[in-house]
Amino acid sequence: MASRKLTRRRFITQTAGLGAAAIAAPYVRGAHAAGKVSIGFWDHWVPGANNESTKLCHEWAEKEKVDITIDYITSQGDKNLLTISAEAQAKTGHDILAMPTWWPADMAENLEPVDDIMNDLISQHGKVNKVVEYLGKVKGHWVAIPATCGSQVKGPCARIDLFKQHVGWDPREMYPAGGEPKGAEKWTWDEFLRAAEACHKAGFPFGMPLGQQSDSVDWVGAVFAAYGAQLVDEEARVTVKSDATKQAMEWLKRMVAFLPPDVFAWDDAGNNKWLISGKGALIMNPPSAWAVAKRDAPKVAEQCWTFDAPAGPKGRFIPSLPYYWATWSFSENKSAAKSLLRHLSTRDSVGRLVAASGGYDLPSFEKLLDFKTWETEAPPNGTLFNYPPKHGQIPNIACAPAPPKIANQAYVQATLTKMVAQCTQGGKTIDQTIDWAANELEGFLRT
Repeated sequence: MASRKLTRRRFITQTAGLGAAAIAAPYVRGAHAAGKVSIGFWDHWVPGANNESTKLCHEWAEKEKVDITIDYITSQGDKNLLTISAEAQAKTGHDILAMPTWWPADMAENLEPVDDIMNDLISQHGKVNKVVEYLGKVKGHWVAIPATCGSQVKGPCARIDLFKQHVGWDPREMYPAGGEPKGAEKWTWDEFLRAAEACHKAGFPFGMPLGQQSDSVDWVGAVFAAYGAQLVDEEARVTVKSDATKQAMEWLKRMVAFLPPDVFAWDDAGNNKWLISGKGALIMNPPSAWAVAKRDAPKVAEQCWTFDAPAGPKGRFIPSLPYYWATWSFSENKSAAKSLLRHLSTRDSVGRLVAASGGYDLPSFEKLLDFKTWETEAPPNGTLFNYPPKHGQIPNIACAPAPPKIANQAYVQATLTKMVAQCTQGGKTIDQTIDWAANELEGFLRT
C-alpha cells in the first residue's frame, strides 16, 4: 500500500538545484508562537477516519488551551513525501508530521528525540516489534512515535468458498474468530504453493504481484525472511549468495507458474482489483481490498477471511509497514507537540482510531492488539479477528537487516522482484540470478 515511487535519494537529486522557497512549497508553515501547535496527518483513505483524529486533537487542545491547526496531506502524487522533504530543507513546518515507514530514520538528524515518551508508552502498552524499533530508533534514540493511523500488516486474505472447494480446508476453521488456531502448523509456504496450484487449475489464481512497488516487494521479502535469506546484512555486506537465498528462489520460481501472467506489471492496486473482481482466491494485503469489496462487490466481501502468514523454515514472517508521528527539532512548540503525541497514544485514543478506520489501522504496542473492532467487523462476522499479528508471527520489512539508509533505496528494494523476473522471464538459472544480484548490489553500494 505504501508508495516507494519517490525515494529520498531521488528526491534530493531532483531538487538539488531548486531554491529553498520553491522546495518548501507544499504545506510549509512559518514559526509558531507559544500556545499554538500544528500537525500534518496522513490523509486517510477510510471515510470518516480523519474525523476521529480531528476530534481527538481538538479535545486535547481545548483541555490544554492550545490553538491547533490540522492538515490532512494526501499520499497521492507523493505529496506527503514532498512535504516531509520540503519542511526538512526549509527548517520550518508542522510541529508534528506523519511519516511513513522509512522516513523517520532518514530524517533523524532533523527530528526531536522522543525517548521519554516511548519509554512511558512501552511501560504502559508493552513492547513494540523489531520492525518498529528498526525504523524508529536511530543510534540508540527514538526519533518518532509509532502512529496508529496508517500502520498495517499484509497477511493473507482468502476466499472462504474457493478454499473450501479447491484447496480442501476452511480458513475460518484453521483461524477462527475469537479463538486459537487449529491445525495451523500445516499452513506453511509449501502448503501455500499447493493451494496456489489448486486454485490456478480451478481458474482462480492467487493475486501475488511481482512488480517493483510495495505490495510486490513486501510479500517477496517475507518469503526471503521465512527461508533465512538476506540481500545485505546489518554491517552493509552483500550476503545474497547463500543456500537460504537459493531455497527461497526455488520456491518463488515454482510459485510464478501458478500466478496470472501479467503480475510482473502490476502496481499496488493490482492485487486489490484482482480480489474484488472475483477472479482470485487469495491476496496478501491489509483490509483495504475487503473494505472496497464491501461497497463494490459485496458477494466477494462476504467470502473473505484474513488470517496468519504462512510459516517457513525460519518462522512465520508477516509483511509489516508501520507509520510514525515525528516532531521536528526546529519545532517552535516541542512541549505541546509531545503532549499531543502522548494524548494520541493513550489506549482510549488508539481504540477510537482503530474503530474509525474499520480495523485497518494497527497499533504497534503488544497490549493494544485486543480491541473489539477486529472481532466485530463484518461480513462475515470476525473476518478481521486475525488481522493483528499474533500466534508467533514475526513482523518483517523487506531488505532488513541492512542499515535503513541502504534497505530503503528503491534499487535495493526492486532487486527482490527483479531476481524473480530474471529466473522466470529472463532466461537465467537460479545460480546465475543470485550472481547477478550480488554483482548489482555490490556495484550499488560502491556508488
